Amino acid sequence: MTTTLHLSDKTLADIARNIAKYPPEQKQSAVMASLIAAQTEVGWVSPEVIETIATILGMPTIAVEEVATFYNMYDTKPIGKYKLVICTNLPCQLTHGETAATYLKETLGIGFNETTPCGTFTLKEGECMGACGDSPVMLVNNKRMCSFMSKEKIDVLLNELRAEGKAA
Repeated sequence: MTTTLHLSDKTLADIARNIAKYPPEQKQSAVMASLIAAQTEVGWVSPEVIETIATILGMPTIAVEEVATFYNMYDTKPIGKYKLVICTNLPCQLTHGETAATYLKETLGIGFNETTPCGTFTLKEGECMGACGDSPVMLVNNKRMCSFMSKEKIDVLLNELRAEGKAA
């Protein structure tokens, strides 16, 4: 059994705000938002994060783990500073999605589910992101959707993220 970890007051307040959206007997409904809040602080959903969220929500640890491992927005292993998820579903494939994915792999020197040695980028294969008309589509850190990802746009994005990472 793992141990719970201490989350910041800001993260705990975010979790409490999400719990308050539901009747007290249904606070487990805030599990997804609680996992995102904790992942944002910790960087990934570790076993300690899962146990902490389970304790806060009064849920079995396995129930929280089931949610964390089912949805691809949760990272159950440490990742790079920037998680790049490229859609590889059929609509994106028909409009150069495979070309974009191959270019990312070659440019970063990693495959899917790998992180660059410097720890800057993790590359993931994604399911439909609901923007088929903008394909190929890529998501950065679960928050920023990038459309029409040509080789040139990928280069611009990677350079921007590298520069941002150095400034941080």
